[in-house]
Amino acid sequence: RVLGGAGVLLALAVWALLQGGHLTTGTIDGTESSRAVALVRGAAAGSNDQTVAVIFHRDDWTTDEPRFSQAVASVLARVERLPEVESVVSPVGAPPAFRARFVAKTGHDLLALVRLKGGEREATAAFPTVREALEDPRFQTTLTGKVAFVAALNALLEHDLLRAELLSFPLALLVLLWVFRTAVAAMLPLVVGGLAVLCGVAGVLLLSRVTNMAQYTLNVVSLIGLGVAIDYSLFIVSRFRAELSAGLTTEQALMRTLDTAGRAVAFSGLAVAVGLAGLLFFRGSYLSAMGLGGALVVAFAVLFALTVLPALLSWLGPRVDKGRLPFSRGAGRGGLWHALATWVMRHPWWVLLPTLTLLLAMGLPFRRLELAATDITALPADTEARRGAETLARLFPREAAARVLVAVRFPSGEAFTPERAGALYDASRRIASLPGVVGVESAVDLVPGMDRATVQQLAGAPLQALPPELRAARAAYLTGNVAVMQVLTSEAPSSREARDLVRTLREDRAVGDGRLVVGGQTAADVDATAFVKHHTPAAVAFVMGMTCVVLFVLLRSVVLPLKALLMNLLSLAGSFGALVWIFQEGHLRRLLDFEPGPIEPSLPILLFCALFGLSMDYEVLLLSRIREEWLRTGDNTHAVAEGLEQTGGLITSAAAIMVAVFAAFSLASVVVVKAMGLGMAIAVALDATLVRVLIVPAMMRLMGDLNWWGPGHSAHSKHLPAQGRAREETP
Repeated sequence: RVLGGAGVLLALAVWALLQGGHLTTGTIDGTESSRAVALVRGAAAGSNDQTVAVIFHRDDWTTDEPRFSQAVASVLARVERLPEVESVVSPVGAPPAFRARFVAKTGHDLLALVRLKGGEREATAAFPTVREALEDPRFQTTLTGKVAFVAALNALLEHDLLRAELLSFPLALLVLLWVFRTAVAAMLPLVVGGLAVLCGVAGVLLLSRVTNMAQYTLNVVSLIGLGVAIDYSLFIVSRFRAELSAGLTTEQALMRTLDTAGRAVAFSGLAVAVGLAGLLFFRGSYLSAMGLGGALVVAFAVLFALTVLPALLSWLGPRVDKGRLPFSRGAGRGGLWHALATWVMRHPWWVLLPTLTLLLAMGLPFRRLELAATDITALPADTEARRGAETLARLFPREAAARVLVAVRFPSGEAFTPERAGALYDASRRIASLPGVVGVESAVDLVPGMDRATVQQLAGAPLQALPPELRAARAAYLTGNVAVMQVLTSEAPSSREARDLVRTLREDRAVGDGRLVVGGQTAADVDATAFVKHHTPAAVAFVMGMTCVVLFVLLRSVVLPLKALLMNLLSLAGSFGALVWIFQEGHLRRLLDFEPGPIEPSLPILLFCALFGLSMDYEVLLLSRIREEWLRTGDNTHAVAEGLEQTGGLITSAAAIMVAVFAAFSLASVVVVKAMGLGMAIAVALDATLVRVLIVPAMMRLMGDLNWWGPGHSAHSKHLPAQGRAREETP
């Protein structure tokens, strides 16, 4: 019945996968930058998020030849007829002043702007159709802009996900074969991992139809789901085989396994889910949906590990050891952990101080953390969208300049009355004088050198009396009671100077009787960073508090949960420091093939919530086994040494699997996925070696019986044997 139910769930997951979903780059609702974009939606010169920049190039034609213009006009006419296209702007047939902006000095390149209908999701869906319509054998066409960037990013994320899964399964299988030395036992965790990831991805696609779900949520879900599902299965299969080796029947071994390793898996899954639930504090953003997707795949991993896997083990019984490999584990492996455990118990200070120093030193670069949203530099250098951006910057620097969107909203009526036009003129000149600003484009900046009086005079003139180009420009920069300004800056969008410009613009919002709102890429960075910083304390407090509760229920100790929090923070510090050192400061950039830059704002909190729970896997496994031994003997030192000896190999094997899975994702083309995979691999490696195998046993040795202090400490001593009871009752 269990396997039949799993089959039904698998069929539903396949159906959901075939239906697909609606994934985005990830947005945050309610920020000032998003309000600015909403205000200018009716203006052609508003947000450029749905605009595709098209560069037409031909070596043997020049842009002043009629055949060049005629060929471009025919291509754009075909594109303009598409139902997905809202408007097309090009220099073909335009006045000389306007044409000069869109024709490169090379004489062989021409720029056109194609604006797509709808929001980001609709524009991205329409991009392949528009791209195909722009293809013409007469030209070399290069497309760039946010829509092109998002389309390329989505394609790369899908490719990275497929490649990572194709790599991670064989790598995990190799580690499992090394651990189990039998083919049947090694395949079981992969079956559970595949089921968990498949159902988790299907759940994310279904959720994306009702909530804002970022594209790389699929990568996160696969990353976490595969790692935890294989780890949980490893714990259960290892314990089952150990119980069979001890002479128990299949039924007895299975009951004993679920009572011990099964309990640890349930608590581990709860700890991971609690960690990911911390992302739910970021309501109104893609992070909350990502946390929901992550918790969902962990729930599937626990479900299949505690139902499907026991059903398979019950059916297999001793046949779980079938397919034994020709090489043996090798003598002395158990002795290695016994020797290490004995050495740690004898020299706790010599173990604790150097390892603590190393982890703290690794965490120091995190103090230099800088945050900025993923931009086009996250794409590989050979991607069309990135090549197009670099070509645009070289040939059309004004059009490629970073823009800060300023939307001026007036209380009512038209935005371009003479009085309001004067206020807009004053605001434009004030903004133009700010450091880093190289120009302002607006309804009051149509003609260079125009004074305030002339602007007010034009504002009072009937629209029909204006020249065609001024009528078109006014329509582009005005929509109802909102006036649009595009502030051009020489600074990079993710630079500190650009963010300072956004903050300066927001300090003085008054424009006559209206108020300005600031948007654009840099403003979105500022808002995203502020959003994450505002909600992080509550999320961190929740994760740490609930983790303490889960560990207290499991261990019945007040001290051990607090120690576990400290250990998690240590491994996270080392991982975060390495993240800044590598991806922000650019060390290993050639080896890992990426462009260094600020860290994506969501990455640290995402890693914190995911890794805080994942770190509990090994803590729960180690401390559960230590507690078993302590309840049996009442000897803390013996219990710690025995727990480390019994679980050290399993912990390092499980970590090796997780590191292999995460390392496969670190080979991604997209920097944010590469950073996530490598960051998690480093954290797990540190956690399973320095922290759980060295620091935790050394601290528990030094703390002695204080480890087990908690409410009811004396009360439960009656369950201990005489030796343990005597130790508890001794003052």
